[in-house]
Amino acid sequence: MIGALKYRVVLEERVRVADGGGGATESWTPVATLWASLKQRSGQEREAADRTVAQAMTVITIRYRAGVTAEMRFRHGARLFNIRSALDKDGHKRWLTCLCEEGSPS
Repeated sequence: MIGALKYRVVLEERVRVADGGGGATESWTPVATLWASLKQRSGQEREAADRTVAQAMTVITIRYRAGVTAEMRFRHGARLFNIRSALDKDGHKRWLTCLCEEGSPS
């Protein structure tokens, strides 16, 4: 499995910063740069708001890391992968398998 971890990805988390007017601005901040495997699993197109929207699901596997949630995302170059689930499939805390939706920030 280690040989499959050939992509450098950045794990990011959303940060809300008060704007001083009672609102907040959201941005993304890097948490860690990790080696990962990326495997495209499915893709589809659908109609939304009178336009076609493409959706691609990708499985990203990293060495186990506590604290990865569906509120985070991975960045690989200009590509963004919003985490939908993060699973320790075998329960041994060796690998973390994340089902991700590729696209714009969620």
